[in-house]
Amino acid sequence: MNSPPIGLTAPPTTSAAGLRRTMLVMLGLVSMFNYIDRTVLSVLQEPIKRELGLSDGQLGLLTGLAFALFYATLSLPIARLADRFNRRNIIAASLATWSGMTALSGLATGFGSLVAFRIGVALGEAGSVPASHSIIADYYPPEKRVTALALWGLALPAGIMLGYASGGWIAAALGWRLAFGVIGVAGLALAPLVLLLVREPARTGSGLSARTEKAPPLGEAMRFLWRLRTYRYMLIGTTLHAFAQYAMMSWSAPFYMRVHHMPLADVASWLALMNGLGGGIGIYLGGRLSDAAGSRDPAGRVWVSAAAMLLMVPAALVQFLIPSLTASLAFGFLATMLMFFYYGPIIGVPQSVVPPRIRALTSAVTLLVFNLFGLGLGPALTGFLSDYLAAADGMHDTSLRYALSAVVLFSLAGAGSIAWASRFYAGDLKEH
Repeated sequence: MNSPPIGLTAPPTTSAAGLRRTMLVMLGLVSMFNYIDRTVLSVLQEPIKRELGLSDGQLGLLTGLAFALFYATLSLPIARLADRFNRRNIIAASLATWSGMTALSGLATGFGSLVAFRIGVALGEAGSVPASHSIIADYYPPEKRVTALALWGLALPAGIMLGYASGGWIAAALGWRLAFGVIGVAGLALAPLVLLLVREPARTGSGLSARTEKAPPLGEAMRFLWRLRTYRYMLIGTTLHAFAQYAMMSWSAPFYMRVHHMPLADVASWLALMNGLGGGIGIYLGGRLSDAAGSRDPAGRVWVSAAAMLLMVPAALVQFLIPSLTASLAFGFLATMLMFFYYGPIIGVPQSVVPPRIRALTSAVTLLVFNLFGLGLGPALTGFLSDYLAAADGMHDTSLRYALSAVVLFSLAGAGSIAWASRFYAGDLKEH
């Protein structure tokens, strides 16, 4: 179903504004299922561990490296397709693929089969995000792009919230296998609506790639990205931060179940609130405050993220180390809110300094580095550190407390790198 592309270079009409809203809502729903399907495994780790006899190290590989290795590397070639062909169709096919693999995860019989299904989920999810970033960048001008991408990014906390809540509640009532099945089938039902309601926009912008039909060669595009100091240092900073972020997201449910002895249904409810409301507030405020600061000084679009990361670290340390459950949940809410401030800027800032024919590629490179080292190593190394502490020091159920407290410190280095990137944004914006 190939609708003619729409151009948004003229002043927006009511019809164009309506298309923007429909597009943003539909791509937001797709992204929401992305994070629902990714999060559901995290909240189901304890019942899966008991039934299949897995270690923390194996769980860390499932939620981290086994997923991230394929998700990150496959996003690059699929993004090249998105820079050349219909992005809406790629998104719909990706959604159908990862939803089907999520449903099949309920049939897993051991670590090997779970790894295989997670690779299938990674294959599907790798095609969605870069294509979505590229479409949104063509619908919105640079001065509104960070806010638009932050609004789209609200699907992340919404998806995490629904992943925790639905996965935990369904598993508590029907078992973890049916939780995978129900959530996967729901995602499959959304794919036809994407084809029906989302229109492929014309590729807009300036520069060589906007004046030609073809994307530049991969080597040329990669050299261009490396020369952008804003992008380079933002990517380093967010990758370091992602190491802590994904460890916290992957291991929060086991942490509260082991250390604070919360039942699965209660953990699902609290983490849904923490990540849904707290993460949503963080993404929204990060986008709005970045655009507001950028209206006075372009560097403000970058340094707001660095300040939030710096403040997140002490809040997260209190969350994991304080004995009180109530205080831990309160500081966890604050840490989660600050943790997500970076989301709009890391997407919107690079999209404003690159030509339109490498926008999907730019997002794919971000995903490659960010997820391979952040998502891939954060949860896995946290799991292995927890196993080590439990065996060497006899911490057992409390080992996660100290493993998580150690990895949180990576965000301090991330904040420093992003603060350094803010020095170059105004110059990169003028050049490109």
